[in-house]
Amino acid sequence: MTVKKILTAVTPLVSTGLMAVAAGAGGPNEFPCPKTDYNGFDRYDFTVDGCQAIVVAPKKALPGRPWVWKAEFFPAFPGVELALLGKGFHLGYITVGNTFGCPDALRHWDVFYQVMTETYGLSKRPALEGLSRGGLYIYNWAAKNPGKVGCLFGDAPVCDFKSWPGGKGGGSGSPDDWRELMTCYHFASEREALAYRGNPIDNLKPIAEAKIPIIHIYGDSDGVVPWKENTLILKERYERLGGHIVVIPKPGVGHHPHGLPDPAPVVAFILEHAGR
Repeated sequence: MTVKKILTAVTPLVSTGLMAVAAGAGGPNEFPCPKTDYNGFDRYDFTVDGCQAIVVAPKKALPGRPWVWKAEFFPAFPGVELALLGKGFHLGYITVGNTFGCPDALRHWDVFYQVMTETYGLSKRPALEGLSRGGLYIYNWAAKNPGKVGCLFGDAPVCDFKSWPGGKGGGSGSPDDWRELMTCYHFASEREALAYRGNPIDNLKPIAEAKIPIIHIYGDSDGVVPWKENTLILKERYERLGGHIVVIPKPGVGHHPHGLPDPAPVVAFILEHAGR
């Protein structure tokens, strides 16, 4: 499905989506829908700006109501999120289709942030989590909204779409996703896509100026999203800008499995920095 079809399917007027959520909310923790179970926590599914949204609530929220905002993929490798829920964080997610963090899709993120912080009183500086292609979403949104981010967590994150899905380096790439990405970004040609200078590795200055802490985990044998084309370049450039970044390699591991056997280092990092 093209981005035009995706956004046509999920995008009513922004005001309509916002009003619909606000009308059903009675205050913090009163989400406008029946709740279901998510690994022992209360899960709420509803619509924001025409897109499916999910919030999972902790049994007891921490002061300031911190939250982790996962970009992709909601049910995958939830170790960090479950640990944070157990410590009093909320978990948020909005579906914007397979749109690679393009500007059209991130306008839905703007509305979701407004709803989560203004309607439901969650922290104005969430932790953003980007798993694989989710890295494009969290970095692109953070670069435009650096004052609204507590920290960034990348799990084998895509930091340059020329690497994935473009496959223009040492990785395998994904030709179908590459074509779809060019449509999402409205590139007229592959040449225009390759000349683009708005990838996460290119757009770190506003994030560094806001002093946003970053943590990445990656497999050093990743042949899909090679760490040397993504995390390594981002780390070197972020540190040159004076930014703080922690990287945790997983020796001998490829793109899968994501996560860590013990998520404690990531959880501790987010606990320290989210909502700051």
